[in-house]
Amino acid sequence: MNPLSPPARSVAERPAAPPLRSLWAVLFALTTAFAMSQAYRTVATLMAAPLQAEFHLGAQALGLFAGAFHFAFGAMQLFMGIGIDLHGVRRTMLTAFPVAIAGSAVSALATSYPMLITGQVLIGMGCAPAFLVCTVFIARHLPADRFAAISGLTLGLGGIGMLLTGTPLAWLIEATSWRMGFWVLGAVALLAWGLIYVLVHEPALPAATAQARGAQGRETLGQAIGKFGALFLLPHTLGIVLLAAVGYASFISLRGLWLGPMLMQRHGFSLVQAGNVALAMSLTSLIGAPLFGRFDPGPRHRRRWIVGFTLVLAGLFAAFAMGHSTLVDVGGPIVIGLLSGYTVLQYADVRAAYPPEITGRAMAVFTMAMFLGVAGMQWLTGIVASVALAQGIEPFTAVLASIAALLVAGALAFTLLPGPVHRVTA
Repeated sequence: MNPLSPPARSVAERPAAPPLRSLWAVLFALTTAFAMSQAYRTVATLMAAPLQAEFHLGAQALGLFAGAFHFAFGAMQLFMGIGIDLHGVRRTMLTAFPVAIAGSAVSALATSYPMLITGQVLIGMGCAPAFLVCTVFIARHLPADRFAAISGLTLGLGGIGMLLTGTPLAWLIEATSWRMGFWVLGAVALLAWGLIYVLVHEPALPAATAQARGAQGRETLGQAIGKFGALFLLPHTLGIVLLAAVGYASFISLRGLWLGPMLMQRHGFSLVQAGNVALAMSLTSLIGAPLFGRFDPGPRHRRRWIVGFTLVLAGLFAAFAMGHSTLVDVGGPIVIGLLSGYTVLQYADVRAAYPPEITGRAMAVFTMAMFLGVAGMQWLTGIVASVALAQGIEPFTAVLASIAALLVAGALAFTLLPGPVHRVTA
């Protein structure tokens, strides 16, 4: 029995499911950690200039700095999925999240580039379960027919973390230093951990699920890893994974890495002015996720919507790459922020594509692909920018065009590779 969780017997003996109010309180507490994860993954766009100055970083090194969080975050998804299945949402978060707080301190104290990367890796590891626990909790304990809507609302609320890395963080860095930015984020993350400790107590699983698990016996680590591996043998997993690797990555690569440097170098924006645009982009992303969740077309048309909006996003990035006007460079990211909310449809598609008994693992695989994709795109675009500079090409044009090409490739893979045979109607 988990000493950090309430006794399972007292929950199981209740004649009725917990009231929705208590379930929403748990989800809110979990979402605060997800919000901090969103803040951490987007700090690079405002810290890029001071970090380049202090550590003499080139574009490729900056891309690796931004990608380190996402490499660690994505690589840990499999283990976090196993942890949630074996030990529950509460214990997984209470154990993992302090690693992110420690990583924030290491980053703030960094005296070298390797130490800075180490801090980012620790933050990524600690934040790894942050959104996964939300999706698993929603799938297990909240109405199935509202999965997309509730996930969209959670994505929107979690996006508040990105507001911290807009104007407020820009002002703080200009007034103090980039190190103070990490100290403040670490302090807020500690408050989120405390909220989870106080509020998160998991209700009992549905009787049928609990009975099935009891009949199977306690799963070993080897069995858990084997079941994850089996997901990749399903023919429709590859298309889902390839699109997952580029959709959200395009938004985060722009918002979390290239937006600030582009506005400052192309148009002479100050750090705070660039932060204002980042803030506006974040605000529209907060609207986008709940909006797409609210108008989810259902399993019959959802995959067409996903492909269509991926191609629209690719077109916007292509236009964004070719245009050099201030209006396009300010307005384009704001529209992209709104459209990024279609990611919630991908989560709903994953839930519908796999049987209920492996939903948690399927979500973990999807999330792993999504954030390894973010890391890969940030690393790759760093290389693209370096090569472009060496060839005398404007680096941001090359970066944005490469993102557009990756989005088209992801949409083609999702369309042409086999689709799921199993469908959940909700």
